[in-house]
Amino acid sequence: MEATPPTGLGVVATAHDGGPTGPPERARAAGSGAPTLEDVARVAGVSRATVSRVVNGQRRVAAEIQAVVREAIATTGYVPNLAARSLVTRRTGAVIVVVSGVEEQGSPSTIDFADPFFGRVVGGMLRALRPRDVDPILMLAETDSDRARVLSSLRNGNADGALVVSTRGDDPMPRLLVEAGLPAVVFARPGRPIPLSFVDVANRDGARLAAEHLVARGCRHVAAISGPLDVPSAQDRLSGFQDAMARHGQAFVPTVGGNFTYESGVAAMTSLLDGYQDLDGVFASNDLMALGAIEALQAARRRVPDDVRVVGFDDSSLGALSRPALTSVRQPIEEMAAEMARILLDTIADPGRRVTSTIFEPTLRIRDSA
Repeated sequence: MEATPPTGLGVVATAHDGGPTGPPERARAAGSGAPTLEDVARVAGVSRATVSRVVNGQRRVAAEIQAVVREAIATTGYVPNLAARSLVTRRTGAVIVVVSGVEEQGSPSTIDFADPFFGRVVGGMLRALRPRDVDPILMLAETDSDRARVLSSLRNGNADGALVVSTRGDDPMPRLLVEAGLPAVVFARPGRPIPLSFVDVANRDGARLAAEHLVARGCRHVAAISGPLDVPSAQDRLSGFQDAMARHGQAFVPTVGGNFTYESGVAAMTSLLDGYQDLDGVFASNDLMALGAIEALQAARRRVPDDVRVVGFDDSSLGALSRPALTSVRQPIEEMAAEMARILLDTIADPGRRVTSTIFEPTLRIRDSA
């Protein structure tokens, strides 16, 4: 049975082949007067072969020459024949963006698209994919059947690789991609060690920045709201925060777990206030939970930052616009996602490329909440 390409953020357009009259580009020109590779080469002042290499995404062309050729493509209005290009390169010019979690039977999805995190990730990916003429296709992988569809789409040649954004530490999607021998890159370190490239932020260092800031602001009774502890980033943020606080004499950090949602931040902060009335500082493992914590504090008539200082993690637009504006550890999500896409495209071009990791440095954005 012929596979049906998935739908999502984008789909690869199909084009008619050139027929018996000659190469695809010439056939298009003869039939419709459309610009050809030769037209682009003439405007750019380079050879037809150079234009072809740029159009096909080959990397052995100097960046300045690529820029000249792309400008000539825009000037002439040339549209590559994608069907012909795929025959030459054996590539589709598309990658799947897999937003993946583990959904338990009867439970709601673990994916919260209200979180600005996802938009920032996709925006960063597009930054790297567009200059290489690669389209993203969004697929969710919440269930076994979802994951099977992703694997089938890749095996059937509907896309060249996968960019995986996983929301749970026990997510099987990364392992399934490795076992299938399919090119993929993961956002954040996988929950289990596997030979798969990933990008991440130095989470422990970011949590240390939060702890040191709260201590510098005079906080002496500090608590934490963690993410799900089966997720490596949540583990690292909590342990990094606890270690830093221990260095400043706070041997015990009261902690309540959340699941990276606003509602879980409200619930966690309410629980902390019930047990620890003298809290004067809180670190939440992402901005949505930090904003939920602020709501719970305000409902309990605890002023932020006068009574309790709050620090989040992400530096999201919601946190910057909240009142009070949220102090937050910034992870450069757009840059991380762009690097993911570059690693994947390089892996597709060179299947023998070794797996790699890229770790970005966090910074602290100080605002009104702490």
